[in-house]
Amino acid sequence: MKFNFKKSKTDDRLADLLKDRGLKNSEKRNLVIDFFLKTDRHYRVEELHEKLRRINPKISLSTVYRALKLLAACGLAYERKFDEKNCRFEPVHQKEHHDHLLCLQCGRIIEFENHRIERLQSEVAKEHKFSIVRHKLELYGYCQHCRRRQEDKEKR
Repeated sequence: MKFNFKKSKTDDRLADLLKDRGLKNSEKRNLVIDFFLKTDRHYRVEELHEKLRRINPKISLSTVYRALKLLAACGLAYERKFDEKNCRFEPVHQKEHHDHLLCLQCGRIIEFENHRIERLQSEVAKEHKFSIVRHKLELYGYCQHCRRRQEDKEKR
């Protein structure tokens, strides 16, 4: 199996998963995987499909969906449900854990890291003799752009 992204043990897991599922190498699947991993964004399936159709008009929504689910199954992507309507896929980052700020107006997702928050979470767990396996922090509000637009409307 050939992919254009950097080879690693994780990529071997993807190749093994394809083999276990009896899936053949697919040009369209490889396009989805390469594009998704290189762009490093939080994509809804439909949004990614729309971008990929500009590259290959014959790529189907189901191909994009199945490729993203495959990436999630082998640990190359996270399936995130930031709200009840939309599911987004995010590439697994090689960097440290990060959290998210989500704009309720435009849907923008801002990733951030804060070592003080991480330390505080560990302290709280320790106080309660609790062992953290994983966590996620999602803060919902309005981005600077949307707040500014709202303020401009109110001034009129």
